[in-house]
Order: sequence, then C-alpha cells, then structure tokens
Amino acid sequence: MNELVSLTTQPNILATTSRLTRRDRWDHFLVRVGHRRGEHRVAPGLYGLGRPSPDSAVFVTGNYTLSFDALRSALAGTDAYILVLDTKGVNVWCAAGKGTFGTDELVGRIRLAGLSAVVKHRTLILPQLGAPGVAAHEVKKRTGFRVVYGPVRASDLPDYLRARDATPEMRRVRFTLGDRLVLLPVEVRNRLLPMLIAALVLYFLGGLTAALAGAACILAGALAFPILLPWLPTPNFSTKGFFLGGVVALPFALWAAAGHPDWSWWVRAGHAVEFLLAMPAVTAFVALNFTGATTFTSRTGVKREMSAYIRPMAVTFVTGAALAIVFAFIR
Repeated sequence: MNELVSLTTQPNILATTSRLTRRDRWDHFLVRVGHRRGEHRVAPGLYGLGRPSPDSAVFVTGNYTLSFDALRSALAGTDAYILVLDTKGVNVWCAAGKGTFGTDELVGRIRLAGLSAVVKHRTLILPQLGAPGVAAHEVKKRTGFRVVYGPVRASDLPDYLRARDATPEMRRVRFTLGDRLVLLPVEVRNRLLPMLIAALVLYFLGGLTAALAGAACILAGALAFPILLPWLPTPNFSTKGFFLGGVVALPFALWAAAGHPDWSWWVRAGHAVEFLLAMPAVTAFVALNFTGATTFTSRTGVKREMSAYIRPMAVTFVTGAALAIVFAFIR
C-alpha cells in the first residue's frame, strides 16, 4: 500500500506522491490475480499531492488502490488535493452502482475533511464513471461545492486540465482487448477450484472425456468469453455464452456420435445431445457473471437478463446431466 504522512501545515491532510513504488506495483499484481481482493485499499480522507494551495483543484476518487494510484500517477507534476471516499475497497464505477461512491458519502467526507476551510473555490472534479452514484444538485445544496465530471480515464486528466473540459473522446467508454485481458487472471482464478472439482467428479463418473468437457465449458466462459466478447453474435451475455458453449461442445458431441461405432445409433445420439445441452448452459452461466466486470452493463439490465435466462440455463443443464446419467448405464 502507500506510505502516508500528514502534511505539517495541515494535520488533517495526508501527503501522497504521483510516483508508484515497487510496493505499489506488487499490490497491483496481487489485485490482478485476485489475492485478498477486499484488502487493497487506502485510508479515506483528504490527500495533498505535490504542494497544493487553497486554489488547487480537488479530485475525488474511491479508496481502492488501483483507483487511487491511477489518479495520483496521472497527476504527475500537478499540485492538487485528492478527496478519497470510503468505497470499501471497491473501484469507482462499481462503488457508484453499489451506492458507496455516493452523495451521502461525498457530503460526509467533505465535512470530515473540513474542505471548505482548505480551498477557496467550491468545485470538485469527479470521475465520470462515478456519476450514477452522485446527485450533483444535492451535493451543491448540502455543501456549497459544485460537482463537475472529468474524463472516463485518469490518463486523460493532463489534457483535460489543459483544455479545462473533456472532449467527446474523453467521455467515450472503451472496453478494449487490453482492458479485458487484465481481468483474465481473476476470472480464471475464481473458477479454478470449481473447475478442478467438477473435472475430478466427472472423471470418476464418466471418464476422461467427461472431465475434459467439464473443464472446457468452464474455461470457455472464464477465459475465451472475455477475449471474444465483442465478436460473439447475439446482443446479451447469456446467449453469447450459449453460442460459445455450443461451439466448444461440438467436438465432444461429434466424438460421442462417431467415436463409438459399436454403440447403437440412438445411444450415440443421446451422448451427443447431453454434451450439446449441458456444456452451453455452464458456459452461459459463467459468461453471465462477467457482466460485473464490464463497463456497459447496468443493474436493471443484468436483472432482466438473469430473469430471462437463468431458468433456461438450469433446464438445459439438468436435462443434459440427466441424459448423461441415463446413457452411462446404456451402451
């Protein structure tokens, strides 16, 4: 985490720098691999960056280390204040949805920091992705501070400060391949233990092919889905997951249909259908969980999708599993 000391001139202000240390970068690595996710946080409060004066800008962020470090490193060479809200170690966008990066927390933190006595102006610069959680007019009414929204990405802040406004490109939310790739270690790690347990159980119940099928459909949702997300057809996560799971299941279905010529045709067909039903359902379920990592989903949209597709996932999976049990005793 960050080594913090109080500014000698103002005891209620903590000092920070824009330089990221090896310790900070190690913390970032641990975040990316999902190690103790709830512990990567800094203390809420008011921080001084550089040598801020009463005229210096005030930026607002959450107390998740990646959010805080992205902001302070982007402000290299800038004298500013950073007001850190208590978002329970959650990034700004997710915290805005949860309500921890919200109006009440912002108002309370302004008062606790005594911000009115620290700066002459009455303007706060918030990250754009924090907007869903903050009612700007309420903040103005209750504290006298005006809320303005900076760019989506902290890396655009130098240009934003020079222009004193955000361009349309700065307002644009992007979710590039690079953005998705950095999420993969956590996605895979979170699915690793369930995948190993499922593969082990399936190995003893149905052999090596069943174990491989179980691992393949989970990995498809956790690893391949984030990479292929923009290029998968259909408009929502669940049906994209069904499509991807179907593609992954196809080789197993073909193996079941053609790999055992000594079986009856209807037994081979039954084994093929079990793969085509169970595997896409698992991939779709894992893919649906990725909604929480993207920048273009909403709570209401995810609820609608869950309401529409969780039942079909359950039905197809249970049907496929039932077929697998039945045909395990039929050759």
